[in-house]
Amino acid sequence: MAKVKKARTVFSTELGRVCPRCGWPEKKCSCAIGSQESVPDRVVARLRIEKAGRKGKTVTVVDSLPRNQDFLKALAKELKKACGAGGTVVENRVEIQGDRLERLREILRAKGWTVKG
Repeated sequence: MAKVKKARTVFSTELGRVCPRCGWPEKKCSCAIGSQESVPDRVVARLRIEKAGRKGKTVTVVDSLPRNQDFLKALAKELKKACGAGGTVVENRVEIQGDRLERLREILRAKGWTVKG
């Protein structure tokens, strides 16, 4: 039996050309194709706590990081292991479950980064 491929939008008269990865119009596409930034020597990380939109659960966000998926995944893995918590990578930020502000501040400063927040 032949495999059936799911249909996807390639062009829309309303939106124009559509990105095959994310489905957004190519002009507004924000997926990782060709948008890999190099990691600077001096990294500035911004820390904050968020609760909004998470049913009251607290998440610590490390923001203003370079848009480099390999770098972000490795950083998220290291931070999750150090904090003993779950987390994820979203765009150019890392989210760690729970209020881990002080612990993350220590870890990032030990790496030689400038930490704000």
